[in-house]
Amino acid sequence: MSKSIKIGIVICDRYRTCAGGKCLRSMREREGAFSIYAGKEIELVGYTTCNGCPGGNVEHLGDEMVKNGVDVIHLATGLVVGYPPCPHIDAFKSYLENQYGVDVVIGTHPIPQKYLTMHTRLDTWRAPEWQPVLEAAMSDEKTRKAYD
Repeated sequence: MSKSIKIGIVICDRYRTCAGGKCLRSMREREGAFSIYAGKEIELVGYTTCNGCPGGNVEHLGDEMVKNGVDVIHLATGLVVGYPPCPHIDAFKSYLENQYGVDVVIGTHPIPQKYLTMHTRLDTWRAPEWQPVLEAAMSDEKTRKAYD
């Protein structure tokens, strides 16, 4: 058996009471940003919030996740689809990669259709710099609707 890839998930603090259903489902089904692990064994080793703006927990969460053997930290889709989207997401990614030497993926579960519709209507994600942020969690319409 090959070594499992150890995953950590960081959610937005405004969703701190979230039980993780969409993230865990997409992890199990290898959908959304977890599709990169198709055919691979993965294990969740950490799940926490950023601790609210401006993300005070991001400075510390890497320590525990690294101690738990994390290979990749996923910044949850909620950081992108919430309104407004997290203004610190790029800084979080850069900090975690540089401070801890781990890969960081923006996204967990597929972006639900209702959020794509809303952000399209509001032009939130129109700017080209949003495309790489959205890429990992963007899915086909059928899958997006299944996550509404």
